[in-house]
Amino acid sequence: MPSPVPIRRGAVAVLLACALLLTTAACGGDDESASGTASPSGTVEQQRLAKTRFVANAGLAAGATYQWIIKPYREGKFKKGADGQKFALVKAGLAGAFAYNRLKAAVNNAKGDELLSKAVAPLTAGIEKLKDLGTKLRKGEASEADVGTFEDVINDVKDAGRSAGAVVTDKVPSTSQLGG
Repeated sequence: MPSPVPIRRGAVAVLLACALLLTTAACGGDDESASGTASPSGTVEQQRLAKTRFVANAGLAAGATYQWIIKPYREGKFKKGADGQKFALVKAGLAGAFAYNRLKAAVNNAKGDELLSKAVAPLTAGIEKLKDLGTKLRKGEASEADVGTFEDVINDVKDAGRSAGAVVTDKVPSTSQLGG
C-alpha cells in the first residue's frame, strides 16, 4: 500500500503552484505602458479610472495632512512639553511619509488623463519638497514653514484636480493605513 505522505506533498505542491500562477497573473495586467506610466491616449475607461485613482490618492494625502499634521500643529501639540507631543510627532511623521507617497501615486495616476496630466505637471517639484518633511516632523524639527509647505502643496493639487474636472475631497486614512 502506498504511503499517503508523497500524495499530500504532491497535492501541496500543485496547490502552491496554482496559487503562485494565479497571483502572478493577477498582478501582471494593469493599465500602464511598459515604461511604467499610463498613456493619456488610452481608452475612455482607462482615462476615467486615472481620474478616479487621482482623486482617491490625492484625497487620502489631503486627509492625512490635515488630520495629523496641520490640525495638531495649529492646536500646539508639536510644542515642547505639550501633552502627547511625542505621539503626535510620530503620527505626523507617518502622515507626512504617507501623504508624499499618495501624492506621488496621484501624479502617476494623472498621467492617464491628458487634461489632468497638464494640470498636475507643474506641481511635481513642490511634491518632491515634501520628501524629507516626514522625517523632520517625526524628529520634531519641523517649523511652521514646513507645515505650511504641506498645506500649500495639498491645496495646489486640489486646485489642479478641480481645474481638470477631478474634485478632490479629504479622506482621512486610518492609523493602520499610515503605518503601511
